[in-house]
Formats: sequence, C-alpha cells, structure tokens
Amino acid sequence: MNKTSQFHPEPLYDVSNLGHVELYTPCLERSIRFFVDVYGLDLVSTQGDSAYLRAWGDHDLTSLKLTAAKDAGVAHIGWRTMSNQALDRRVSALKAYGIEGQWLDGDVGHGKAFSFIAPSGHRMELYHEAEKYVPMPDKKPYLINQPQKFSGRGVAAARIDHINILTHDVVGLRNFADQTMGFKLREHLVPGGQGEEVGAWMSLMNKAHDMAITKEPSKGASGRLHHLAYAVENREDVLRAADIFMENDVFIEFGPAKHSRTQGFFLYVYEPGGNRIEVFSGGLHIFTPDWAPLQWGTEEKGRSTAWGLGVPESFHKYATPNVAVPAADELTRAAAFAALSE
Repeated sequence: MNKTSQFHPEPLYDVSNLGHVELYTPCLERSIRFFVDVYGLDLVSTQGDSAYLRAWGDHDLTSLKLTAAKDAGVAHIGWRTMSNQALDRRVSALKAYGIEGQWLDGDVGHGKAFSFIAPSGHRMELYHEAEKYVPMPDKKPYLINQPQKFSGRGVAAARIDHINILTHDVVGLRNFADQTMGFKLREHLVPGGQGEEVGAWMSLMNKAHDMAITKEPSKGASGRLHHLAYAVENREDVLRAADIFMENDVFIEFGPAKHSRTQGFFLYVYEPGGNRIEVFSGGLHIFTPDWAPLQWGTEEKGRSTAWGLGVPESFHKYATPNVAVPAADELTRAAAFAALSE
C-alpha cells in the first residue's frame, strides 16, 4: 500500500463532465453557418438572439449555445453534476468558499442551474437535470449505444471535449476548482522548473483534461476564452478537418500536430465571430486513482510541441474578447507563455 495515500484528501466525483458552453459572437448567422456546415454540428433550436447546437455524439440535447453580442468570448460554462444531491453539495461547497451565486430556472436542454462567477471572472453554472437527445427516424443510429447516426457533414465534430480559459492566478483558480468542484490536477507548467505556474490541465474523471487554465497576458483583462474544443474519433479525422477548413477558406492558426501535454492531436481555427475553436483527438486517459500531477519545466528536448512544430505568436497573444496587450505587459506575456503550447 502507498503509505502516503492516507494523507491525501478523498477525491470528489460530484461533477461529471463539461456539459455545455455559451459563446458570444458579433455575427450570429455566420457563426451558426460555420458550426453547422463546416464544423458539422446540428442546429437544435433558435430562441431570440441565441442558437442551440449539438454534436452527433453528444448524448444530451445541446452542448453549445451561440448568443449575439458586441464582442466574442465565453458567456458561461456549464458543468453537469452526477445527481441532484451532488449539485446541492457543490453549491454548499461554493458558498463555504465565499462564492455567491443564484439559481436559474434552466435553459434549452437542461433544468435548474446554480450560476456563479469563478475567481477568474468566468461565469459558470452547475446543473444536473438534462434533456436526452432523441433522434428523429432519419437520424436514428444503427448501433443503439450511440446517440445519433454519424452525420458526415463537414468536420463532423463528435462531442464537446474541453475548454481553455485565462486567469491571472493559475494556482488560485486550480485550487478553487479542486476544492469546490473536484477537478483533479493532471499536468502543470512552471517554465524553468521554478517561479510562477503558467498552465494547468485538470479533469473530472479519467480524461486528459476537461479544463485547461492558462496565464492571462493582459493586466486589465479577465474572464477570457482561449479556446473551446470538440473531439473527433481519430487523428485521421483531424487531418480531414484541415482539408475541410482549407476548402472553406477557414484560417488555420495552428496544427495539425501533437501536444506534449495531454498528448492530444490538435488543430486550431477561428470561427467567424472570432472565438478560437479546436478539433481534438486522443489524449491521455487516466485509469489510476493515485495519479501524481506531472510538472513540466519546458518542452522535451527544446521542442515547442511533441513533434517540434513551432507555436505561432497569435496563440500566445490572442483570446476573446480580444484586447490589446500594452507594451508594458510584453515581458509579463513572454514569461506567461514561455514554452506553453496548449
């Protein structure tokens, strides 16, 4: 028996997964067309200035909400709990931590939710009750253990996978996520092996990550989005996505390539509203309950990614809503993103 295990707190499993994300977009119709025709999601519903979408492999009715706004960015992040009892426990933990919030009646696809602002400035919500997707006859799958027939349209994104958000205090946010919602630290980045932590990758169950946390480069910004990722079935689908983006004149910012941290195969583009969107495949799967978080000091053998592809400067600078990084912040930005490739 590992004698040190007795000193570790009991891990929490009250929160199960990333359920949905709401993105702001200044060009709602164009963003809808991108996500449906190019990225391959299905449009579920439109209500007022919002549209609700799903991937063919999502079991719940919807995983993405697009809302018209002046600027791009993330409106809120929805985390689903294991049960209504788990929801109540997590709300109590948030309040004990000093987080105020409010109950919402729900939205398309899910029931009541507890909405709150995380220390990073991001609005999040916890909920349990969710409407399951029931396919119409033309979308009924042959295999009853998948929610929908494979769409084959565009990239054909399969399911929502993870989100990467920015914060001025990476350690503070990951401790908050651990203590209130049960996120487990899987990998983190401290350039040079000492000093300030600038990246953390955390998961709720056995994935490589459900949430990545990146050091915010601009002193005056908060609550910003680095990227939202949907998964595809395999690496070949990521390569196929690159061709689809090329044929549809979608700018490819970064990839295809392989991350060192998480070991995921990746491709990044911007949707028409300006939000960075990833196509992701693979990644670590953690099957041991006593996983020790891995600390990175830099990339292995000087490579910026697993196979050596360099990271574009925009990946270090750009997030939504977009803000200019003042000249005085350049040193902070350079330090924050040194060797950071996810």
